[in-house]
Amino acid sequence: MRILTAAALALALPLAALADDEGAAPAPGLAGLLSAGNRQELPPITLSAGEPLAAAPLRLKSGTYYEIAIEADGSQELALAGPEFFRAIWIDEIVIEGLEIRPLGLDSLEFDQAGTMEIGFVAIRPGTYELRVPGSTGDMQRLEIVIE
Repeated sequence: MRILTAAALALALPLAALADDEGAAPAPGLAGLLSAGNRQELPPITLSAGEPLAAAPLRLKSGTYYEIAIEADGSQELALAGPEFFRAIWIDEIVIEGLEIRPLGLDSLEFDQAGTMEIGFVAIRPGTYELRVPGSTGDMQRLEIVIE
């Protein structure tokens, strides 16, 4: 009888951990970090000649899954670099015109023409990072990202 009780407790405890306490942050679902309850959509990054990349710096929470669109208007061939940031996140997928890419890592990306790229990722390592248009010196062509 004791073995049966211990087995029942072993099964019940993980299920109790998934229960949502009132006022507490929702626990990730059965899919863990990739569950729908752990996803947030970020405002898009815009690549356009002479225009700011974003309206404000991004503040992310470590362990949260984010989706962000990077949109280029085709006004100029522009790249976006941020090797430190890309090493502080785990990239789930990059979607370009319905094609899904699952990279091992990323250093930078470039748009030769107008288009949209969507990146799904989990913020991992806390710190302050930046994405920047390579070769630019102005703050408009730089986006600060803080992972808490």
